[in-house]
Amino acid sequence: MPLAHQEAGSAEPPWGRAKFALSDTAHLRPLAEADSKELHVLIEANRESLRRWLSWAATQTLEDTHGFIRRTEAQPAANDGFQVAIVCGEEIAGVIGYIGVDWQHRSTALGYWLDERHRGKGTMTAAVRALTDHALSVWELNRVEIRVAVENRRSRAIPERLGFRQEGTRRQAELVDGRYLDSVVYAMLAADWPAMRSGFRCG
Repeated sequence: MPLAHQEAGSAEPPWGRAKFALSDTAHLRPLAEADSKELHVLIEANRESLRRWLSWAATQTLEDTHGFIRRTEAQPAANDGFQVAIVCGEEIAGVIGYIGVDWQHRSTALGYWLDERHRGKGTMTAAVRALTDHALSVWELNRVEIRVAVENRRSRAIPERLGFRQEGTRRQAELVDGRYLDSVVYAMLAADWPAMRSGFRCG
């Protein structure tokens, strides 16, 4: 089901400052500036794995993390999507969000990362499913895109599991930690989502 009822064209987080449950032990909630230190500690703990795939991870400072959260807090006001913390138990375990919203062409893209200790439990798949459903069912967008490094098999498995279609490869699309990475483009269209949503089960 969608995260909450919300008028199409409004990118405000649908649950305000409340939580959206992914499971009995995991939920989504908006990021706040008070999360900066906790989030940065998590980045430090995962830096070696994140820097392989994310261009910002190798050099991210605490001030950079402050800046990221400030930008995420401004994103809904610009009607450009939102970012949320993935919380497992009482601890932040990762981040997922919309990389802008193209309202004219009714499309958006998702980005995400998760702490190594919480991978392999279906949490990120559930989070991607929730935000995809929200974009297509509540905002009534037509397309959700995910771009993933070709060699990042764990991250690629998420859109594949959810039925996203692989559309092509962008050669040397990103410069990450001193090397160029090819990226695979996955997309889900609104017309295809109802069948995929009804056929998917978490876990």
